[in-house]
Amino acid sequence: MTNSNNSQLLNRRFHVTYHSKSRPLPYWLQVWFTAAIMNRRRFLSSTALAALGTAIPGILYSRSQQPLSARLTLHPGRPGPRIPADYMGLSYESAQLAHPEFFSPQNTPLVGFLRRLSTQGVLRIGGNTSEYAFWNAHPNPQTEASIPAAVGPDTGHKTPRRTLTTTAAIRSLRGFLDATGWRALYGLNLGKGAPEEAADEAEFVAATLGEKLIALQLGNEVDLFSHNGLRSPDYDFEKYAGDWERFYRAIHRRVPGARFAGPDTAHNVEWVQKFAQRFRDEIVLLTSHYYAEGPPTNPQMTLQRLLEPNPKLLAGIAGIQKAMRESRLPFRLAETNSCYGGGKSGVSNTFGAALWAGDMMFQLAAAGFGGINFHGGGYGWYTPIAGTAKNGFKARPEYYGLLLFNRAGARQMIESTLEAHGPLLTAYGARSEDGTLKVAVFNKNADRDARLTLDAGQPVQRAEVLRLTGPSLADTQGVTLGGAEVGASGAWAPQHLEHAPTREGKVVCHIPAASAALISLG
Repeated sequence: MTNSNNSQLLNRRFHVTYHSKSRPLPYWLQVWFTAAIMNRRRFLSSTALAALGTAIPGILYSRSQQPLSARLTLHPGRPGPRIPADYMGLSYESAQLAHPEFFSPQNTPLVGFLRRLSTQGVLRIGGNTSEYAFWNAHPNPQTEASIPAAVGPDTGHKTPRRTLTTTAAIRSLRGFLDATGWRALYGLNLGKGAPEEAADEAEFVAATLGEKLIALQLGNEVDLFSHNGLRSPDYDFEKYAGDWERFYRAIHRRVPGARFAGPDTAHNVEWVQKFAQRFRDEIVLLTSHYYAEGPPTNPQMTLQRLLEPNPKLLAGIAGIQKAMRESRLPFRLAETNSCYGGGKSGVSNTFGAALWAGDMMFQLAAAGFGGINFHGGGYGWYTPIAGTAKNGFKARPEYYGLLLFNRAGARQMIESTLEAHGPLLTAYGARSEDGTLKVAVFNKNADRDARLTLDAGQPVQRAEVLRLTGPSLADTQGVTLGGAEVGASGAWAPQHLEHAPTREGKVVCHIPAASAALISLG
């Protein structure tokens, strides 16, 4: 579905993407040498390759080009969409509930990582394994002993194994939500389950989670049921709507106050629009999914491709905006990440993915989306938080992109105009709750710095800069925000803050290649 006029308007009013790179001076050298000390071999290798202009996973390094000149003009008097306090979100597989100790208040390291991202986020439980997760209030403790303690995203290589969800798991989940301050979107088994079984589960989930439950979802990526063996080849929206109504009625009889969201499609925006028209009086939230790339076995799914604008996303945004306008319902991207099928090594786990994730959070906020949930778990290539309670958890590069968004404290987008060259430099204007103007800039070029002149549209006395950096786009380690890495349990504090020069109400800021910056104006 395409709507070029809406896409152009979105780009013109709230962000414009475009290009840049050439290595800067003091701060960048400081971060570069810090990364070198952390990993001398990687530093020397990447430096040598850069000097030779050698290609690494689709990225060409060159230092001969001059910095791009870019100009960003903010329009503080033209407010854009409001950003909900719970805009931040993560998504995990339903199979994870087979281990009640994972989403538990006792899992304090994971609690810490979530709280670092937000104290009011949204945890979505679903994924492909939701269609193979069955409710059992009285399980045999030995039944599912083979399920790993930390469940990664489903790779689609084989049918997910059957798992059980128990009362103990839901009680632990409630404690986990209390400890983090987050709320939940909870997926029920529409693919292989039965309406009455779903009603049993929904009744206990709603009673236990209480106000922590945003809504129930029926089915995961239902537009793919005809392709993955869960329904016949002729399964279409009308057949799905019939299934949804049967489950809805069964649950509503048992839990009259239950709230619902959907349709949680894989990519079919037309189904979202039809669902909004058909069930807008029965639901409180529209949801769908988006993956920038896939499958991971396709050699064309590169880091460079991930960082470039995706026409499919722009078309999807326009279609979702239409559904929101017509139904007057909010929309949440309930599951997303870089490459479906669990992600792709050398793409999903790189610093480039951090820039992609942070950029998309601002892009969708500017489009009026109500939230975004990055899928992950276990040691999946794209998971923002990798690990287990036994082995410990670690922030992957993508986590830093989410953390940059958190540090903006943005509560409302504002109109801005970016004049630049090329599609790999993006910038967004926003206002925090206390009225402070914030600017997020993403330079996804591997080989061009940018010299950004910022016109805030109002007097500026100071400009504080927090930088997101890594040794290179393709690196999987050495990522820092404000010169600091995220430590155990999400511990983080900036070590480097800059003050960009201001002149006659304008700010000039150097944005190195393969980096991002959050600029706070005062």
